[in-house]
Amino acid sequence: MSLATIYSRARVGVSSPLVTVETHISNGLPSLNIVGLPEAAVREAKDRVRSAIINSHFEFPTRRVTINLAPADLPKEGGRYDLAIAISVLVASGQLGELNLRDTEFIGELALSGDIRGVPGLLPSAIACHQANRQLILPEDNQQEAALVEGNAVFAKHLTQVTAHLLKQTALPVCVSTPAEPLPLDHKDMRDVKGQYQARRALEVAAAGGHNLLFIGPAGTGKTMLASRLPSIMPAMTEAEALAVASVQSVAGRKMGLDWHWSERPFRSPHHSCSAAALVGGGSIPKPGEASLAHCGVLFLDELPEFDRKVLEVLREPLENGEVHISRARGQVTFPARFQLVAAMNASNEAYSGGQDYYQSSASQKYLKKLSAPFLDRIDLHVEVPPLPSNVLVNADEEGESSASVRERVERAVTRQRVRQGVQNALLSGRQLENICALSHDDKQFMQQALEKLKLSARAYHRVLKVALTLADLSDSPVTRAHLMESLSYRKMEKTLSMAVSS
Repeated sequence: MSLATIYSRARVGVSSPLVTVETHISNGLPSLNIVGLPEAAVREAKDRVRSAIINSHFEFPTRRVTINLAPADLPKEGGRYDLAIAISVLVASGQLGELNLRDTEFIGELALSGDIRGVPGLLPSAIACHQANRQLILPEDNQQEAALVEGNAVFAKHLTQVTAHLLKQTALPVCVSTPAEPLPLDHKDMRDVKGQYQARRALEVAAAGGHNLLFIGPAGTGKTMLASRLPSIMPAMTEAEALAVASVQSVAGRKMGLDWHWSERPFRSPHHSCSAAALVGGGSIPKPGEASLAHCGVLFLDELPEFDRKVLEVLREPLENGEVHISRARGQVTFPARFQLVAAMNASNEAYSGGQDYYQSSASQKYLKKLSAPFLDRIDLHVEVPPLPSNVLVNADEEGESSASVRERVERAVTRQRVRQGVQNALLSGRQLENICALSHDDKQFMQQALEKLKLSARAYHRVLKVALTLADLSDSPVTRAHLMESLSYRKMEKTLSMAVSS
């Protein structure tokens, strides 16, 4: 046989399109050419593959070898095609006999000795391979990722193990999942928070409905501490959500059990000096940013006004759509980014003076101008975190309610949401919200007056309804006037902030 066709997978964002490795061996001067839009690391595969084949006690063909990576218009990058190329050369040269490999895919980078090294972003390939009903042969270093997918993927350490498996001499071991134990939830527990009952209530509402949250207050009042407790009360991820999170982490090159833990919601807290590309992703070969790494979790922006205004503005699209679209000359990549935004800020970079006038001072207005009204409009809950009285701070002996207790209420509310609509409140459209809330004539009149007084936009109106619906789910009742009033109370600070921003 002088022609062989082997299957592998590319990496494009969190998707993994099929790549067909076609190898043809013909008469002519000895050479090896790789075509099909390969970048530098793929072109260098010919040297790695030649040495790996020879050091695995096979013969490298001394004829003209042409390798095509199809489709030709899809850019190929990295060393993930090495194993597929080596197998295709061995099959085309007849050293493995007549093999039918239509139901097998190969991914792995080869060392000169023939050892198989791990590759980044393998999980999306394992998912796509399983959906195509094929067996995946992959490096041992990636077997933990592949084991997250219910399939018959197998792993190998060396090229000779792969050839022995294909010749039915020694079967390769199947990938078995042994995920690392998750971190205990009580490492950051709500019981550590003293006082701040409104902020604690806002955290519970945010966790139950997937709402964005902004803490406003002077330094040292516990804003960062409160935000770090949010993952401990959020509902457990579904299997689909966990796989989506794992895919993003895999594409970013982060190791399971070290950089992230299976079934734990991400918590990302970038420094305020980060760039727009670091926040939403980018690069010549696009990689996920902090927004995507926080998918199904929390993106915490501390000292919000210290972020560059242009950097914050790039979050407006993912806050609405739950996706980040990155366009480059070589194509467009889409990363998931449905996160909960939690931000914390001081009203001024000067000393706290107290009182409502503090937010209207010239120093505060100058500081708050760093934020835009459209960005603030996308945050559902605006909560003031005032300084604690000294007697509460020093003499409070009793612990607050634990995260486990709060999480139980959140889980029940989320269950009601899924039974009612099949999705969380954050995904409901405006018309769906209005139909589900079913406001009475008096409540509609009340909301109309509230919108005019607070000068809320149409987006803010629907977000008020979403929060009210979450409050109703937490209390296991229809939406009432009390729920609407509490929801509106979380927008009071927005009017103050908007006046400062627009002044």
